Formats: sequence, structure tokens, C-alpha cells
Amino acid sequence: MAEIRSYPFSRHLRSNQSTQTLLYKKGALVREGRGLALWFRPLTAAIAEVPLDDREVTFLFRGRTADFQEAVVQGVIAYRVVDAKQLAERIDFTINLERGTWNREPLEQLSGLLTQLAQEVSQNYLAQSDLVVALRQGVDALRGRLTDGLMADALLAAMGVEVTAVRVATVQPTAEMDKALQTPTRESLHQQADEATFARRAQAVDKERAIEENELANRIELARREQQLITEEGENARRRATDEADAQRIVTEAAAEKREILSRAEAQALELMEKVRVAFEGERLDAFRDLPPLVLMMLTAKEVASGLGQVEHLYLTPDILGPIVARFMSGVQNPVPVGADV
Repeated sequence: MAEIRSYPFSRHLRSNQSTQTLLYKKGALVREGRGLALWFRPLTAAIAEVPLDDREVTFLFRGRTADFQEAVVQGVIAYRVVDAKQLAERIDFTINLERGTWNREPLEQLSGLLTQLAQEVSQNYLAQSDLVVALRQGVDALRGRLTDGLMADALLAAMGVEVTAVRVATVQPTAEMDKALQTPTRESLHQQADEATFARRAQAVDKERAIEENELANRIELARREQQLITEEGENARRRATDEADAQRIVTEAAAEKREILSRAEAQALELMEKVRVAFEGERLDAFRDLPPLVLMMLTAKEVASGLGQVEHLYLTPDILGPIVARFMSGVQNPVPVGADV
């Protein structure tokens, strides 16, 4: 705002660069400009200050859509003054000549006017659109509608005000309608989540079944191999038993054949020895047959002495010697009865 200093019979005003100062005397504009510094007499002067910098107005209002649903519109309007003299004629921007402040609230009046114009354009737009369409396309479409409507408004142009930008933050329904609109999407997401869960469970079941089938196939294969191993082990055992039996049979047959051969050899040896002994005995008897009786007695005594071992004293009587001679002679010729004369 302006800076005013009081002096005797006059005052001095210094304004900043962003405002345009208008000095009126007796109802007529006598001086104007930006950032003025001037002297004036408070009894005969009236001063107005119009801001020339860009300013913003926020708006928030409710409207009804074509399907009779309530929607809330929130945004910002940026504007600036292009003709301060013309605006000062429509809105009171006079300042207090002692404090340098506005006597009224001109910016609030201007903001209210912009808000009403924006609300009118917004309500016309909402009245032509359903709630769902307004929510989907509301921000961009409404921003374009407000920009076109406010920039082309004849009242603002007549007042020397130019709208530089319009920003629409949100177009949203009431809390109850917002919750109702979110319900289908929420339910759809829940349904998709449930389907994903069911699919994951089904996939897990399929994998578990595949794992169980694989384990069963492995067990069947192991059982088959074990059966094959048992069969082969049994076959090997039977083969070993057969081989051992054949080997034992061969050993037994070989031992039996060896014993038979030995037996035959022993029998042949015994037979040969017996033949030799019989032949020897025959030759011996043949030799004894022609010997005189005295020689036979002497040979008999020798034979008897060789069977008695060491004898210190020997007494031979006819009773003893007779049977011996008779037994000896029995092999040479016909037996001689005991007691017979020799």
C-alpha cells in the first residue's frame, strides 16, 4: 500500500511500482501513474490505488450434474488489471489519506465477481454432463470451458480485468457418492484378487499333484528296480547254488572216482601181492616137500624160535614138538594126526 507522510497544510504519498495511483480533485482525474510520489492536500484531494500485479482467486463451489448428482469443483483463477482507470470507475479503490489503506475491500469484491462468473460457467458445464463423465473428463474439459468463458466475458473486459490462467484442481462427488462409485471398482479388484488367489491355489494344487505323481512314479520305478534287483539276486543266488552244486558234484565225483581208482589199484595190488604170496608159498611148499624130516624139524624149530623172541631156556619135549611139526607139515602135505609117528 501507499506510504503517506503528514506535513503542515499538506501530505506526501509514495506508492510502489506494482500499483497505479489516481489523484482526483473536485471529481476530476488530475494525475495518474505507477509508483508515483506526489504532494496533495487532504481537504481537496481523493486518491485511488489499483494493483497491477498478477493475482489469484481460489474458488470452491458445488454444482448438480445432468443425472442430478452433486459435484464439487475446486480451482484457481489468475487475473491482472489492464486498465486501472476503468476498473477504478467500477469498483471503489480509494484509500484513506492518513493510513494509506483502502476504505473498502475492492479486491474481495473483484474476487467475488470472478468466482460468480466461474461458478456460472462450471454449473452450465456440469448441467450438461453426467457425473461419471464429469469425473472422467471434468478437470481438462472444465478448465478449457472456464478459460474460454472468462477470457471472453464482456463484463470483465469492460472493467479492465484480464484473466490470464485458470487451473481446476478437482472435480469430485460427495463423500457418499464417491464411496458408491468406488464400490464397483473395489469389488472388481477384490474379485480379481480372489481369482488370483484361487488361481494361485489351483496352481499350487496342480504343482502338488505333479509332485505327488512324480514321487509316486519314483516309488514305482524304485519298486520295479528293487523287484528287478531281487529277481537278479535270486537268479544269481540260484546260479551260484547251481554252480556250487555242480562244483561239489564234480568234486564228489572226482573224489569217488579217485577212491574207486585207488580201491581198484589197492585191490589189484592186494591181488598181485596175494598171487605173489601164494606163488611164494607154493614155491616154498614145493621146496619143503622134498626135504628130510630132520631138516623140517630144524626149520620148524627155527620158525618157532623166531616167533618167541628172547628165550633163555627152551625145553622141547615130544609132546610139544609133535603138534608144531604136525601144523608145519600140514601146509606141505596132508595133515598128520597129533600123536602119530613121524
